[in-house]
Amino acid sequence: MAEPARVETISVEVAYAEPGRQFLRRLALDVPATVADAINAAGVEREFGIEASLLAVGIWSKPAERDALLRDGDRVELYRPLKADPKDARRRRADRASGKRARDGQS
Repeated sequence: MAEPARVETISVEVAYAEPGRQFLRRLALDVPATVADAINAAGVEREFGIEASLLAVGIWSKPAERDALLRDGDRVELYRPLKADPKDARRRRADRASGKRARDGQS
């Protein structure tokens, strides 16, 4: 009698965050597994009421496509769009700080 074929699995995490709420789920997936497979298996869309297909994704902070193959230990990250450009936000803070210093008589 032949032995049943062994299915190789990998362990990955799926991460997503909103202000005040975080999602981090570890999963065991059959190989081959893609970024899309991990997102679907994690249930993040259901739990947060989001449409993950509209969000950018990455693996360990590096942009990735949804059909990218995962390796054991990978972390899939879903990225929300920025509300403000970071450069513009820094510039506004600097302008406010320099205006405050000028009002206080400092240079």
